[in-house]
Amino acid sequence: MKTIFEAKATNTGGRAGHVQSEDGVLDFDISMPNSKGKPDPKSTNPEELFAAAYSTCFAGALEVVAKEHGVDDLGDFNVTATIAFNKEEEGFFLEATLDTYLPTVDKKMGEKIINAAHEICPYSKATRDNITVHLNLLMDE
Repeated sequence: MKTIFEAKATNTGGRAGHVQSEDGVLDFDISMPNSKGKPDPKSTNPEELFAAAYSTCFAGALEVVAKEHGVDDLGDFNVTATIAFNKEEEGFFLEATLDTYLPTVDKKMGEKIINAAHEICPYSKATRDNITVHLNLLMDE
């Protein structure tokens, strides 16, 4: 195994605290949303940070896989990750939905690319068999 890079961030105060990356680029207050939203609209939470990271990582995997399938131009594609914070009798758990828009490919190729990206994306690998991940291909009507 060869480590390509490492990222480091430190949280103080838990879900009502603060998180900062080692280089200071990320520097956010953390607050737990309630039914009315976030107590501090400028704060974030672990689920938002995970959604940002997962959508970005999955988008990178899509680019790699698309080229392997002969698709050199994905156009103005995007991935929206929705991370749900859920509770059941056994406790709390996460669920992810990845909505992917690939405007330059048809449905068959889009599904092939999304499924292949899910196989190689490091975040997908990390979540596999741990949380439910829904993959959606968004199409123009």
